[in-house]
Amino acid sequence: MWFLAGTFGTQAKRTCSVPEGVPVAFPLVNLMGEPTDCAIFMNSANGSAVLDGEEVDSETSLGESISVQSVALNPVTGTDGRFTTTGCGLWVQLPPLKPGNHTLTIRGRAQDFAVDVDYSLTVGAA
Repeated sequence: MWFLAGTFGTQAKRTCSVPEGVPVAFPLVNLMGEPTDCAIFMNSANGSAVLDGEEVDSETSLGESISVQSVALNPVTGTDGRFTTTGCGLWVQLPPLKPGNHTLTIRGRAQDFAVDVDYSLTVGAA
């Protein structure tokens, strides 16, 4: 699985090479926190992804227990070590993309948090 990043609530334009034959996954919008935080966050969550001009389907994760292995200076966790939390969000999982160039737009919003990412992807041999 090749993971593409969202943002911390900002706009971004990114270029990325993706190995051929590898599925791709990314969040439209997501959160780690307490179960009640996820319930509130997901109440207003919405978003979309468009790959090469075609909208793709997303999946909703209302709140699942996840185990996180963090490293020092991680901007998301701010800590080093292993912990368990609740993860929720709108996610997209794509089958492997055909070789060549692709455009991907990711838009997501929940509460006062918004994600706006434009990717230029190049799929080639691993």
